[in-house]
Amino acid sequence: MKNGYRWLLVAMLSCAFFFHQADRALFGLLTIPIQDELKLTDVQIGWINTTLSWTLAAMTVVAGFLGDRFSRKWIITLSLIAWSLMTVCMGFIGGFAGALFFRSIATGVGESFYAPSAYALIAVHHRESRSLALSIHQAALYIGLMASGLIVAWALGALGSWRNVFIAFGLAGCALGVAFVWFLKDGRDAGRGRPERRNAEHETLEALRAYFCNPSALCATAGFVAIVFVNNAYLFWAPKFAAEKFAVGVGEAGRGVMLWHHLVALGAILLGGAVTDRFVARMPRFRLGFQVVALACGAPALLWIGLAPSFASLLVSAGAYGAFRGFFEVNTHASLFDVVEPAYRSTAVGLLNMIAFFFGGLSGIAMGALSHRWGVRGFEIGFGVMAGAYLLGAALMAFSFFFTFNRNRIIE
Repeated sequence: MKNGYRWLLVAMLSCAFFFHQADRALFGLLTIPIQDELKLTDVQIGWINTTLSWTLAAMTVVAGFLGDRFSRKWIITLSLIAWSLMTVCMGFIGGFAGALFFRSIATGVGESFYAPSAYALIAVHHRESRSLALSIHQAALYIGLMASGLIVAWALGALGSWRNVFIAFGLAGCALGVAFVWFLKDGRDAGRGRPERRNAEHETLEALRAYFCNPSALCATAGFVAIVFVNNAYLFWAPKFAAEKFAVGVGEAGRGVMLWHHLVALGAILLGGAVTDRFVARMPRFRLGFQVVALACGAPALLWIGLAPSFASLLVSAGAYGAFRGFFEVNTHASLFDVVEPAYRSTAVGLLNMIAFFFGGLSGIAMGALSHRWGVRGFEIGFGVMAGAYLLGAALMAFSFFFTFNRNRIIE
């Protein structure tokens, strides 16, 4: 039963992550009808994106500390219900202030508590199968983002408006959260490998030291910052960029840039998980090297998205970007866990997300400002900047590969 539950746990958390990511994608897919009805500028849309990222940055570190100290089951469950309720509220907003609060602040607070506890809970139950388990969970991200494009294309006709899409999706997430009350089990009984409890202040200092005095953890964070910086901009702006540059409808643009990109990423992440678990036992640095190569190869794909001369060419580039993104993301948290003690992993994930979402969130307002000033040309410049972010992330992670990883590696 215990062995069976570890995979049931992955399945349940994958369902939650599906809603987590599809919910976040809805706003980007519906940007054009939301702007038309609420009369929002690209700069305002950019601030909604950036404020969401900064809210996640501010709260996820709190979520990490709590995830190492309290019931992860209840943190995950209440997080899911909270962000789903805020999604329902998005269906009733009247302008920029409502969108900023319910989409960026309220939803961001709810979503921020999910990841630190979820990743740490999976790591408790999976050691030899850790990359595969995390890759399956991460696959839910891509399924959610792919499904969001299909949902929007269908729902605008079937449900009548963008408001009803938010309401229906939020209610579905609430129902899943209620089910978790009965079916999700806490991970305390499985043990977290943490030392005997000491006073909270000492534990907090130890957790901070385990992360900030760890150069390999900081290099892993740099790579993830690049990923989040690009993902945020792509998620919010790629549908509009495609629709405006190639004069295609909202539904077609959303299906193209979201479905194809994330379908390829889904395949890459599942393949990457199996490949990593196969080789990392014999070559401990394999996971890290795999990520460095993924970032370096993803940069040209991002550059070509902005320069693509046709919609078909853009979709090919988006697929290539998705493949390398998937190869990186399958190992995001496993790489961090390779160099951070088990007792501090929820905290480490919280700190990782805090830094990544703070700096990564800058891409939303930056892309909005570029498009506001130069239109489609501004989007093209923005994709060039994103390619540069990938190359910088690859360089910093390569430093860890050659100089610090072996010293910081944790052997379980």
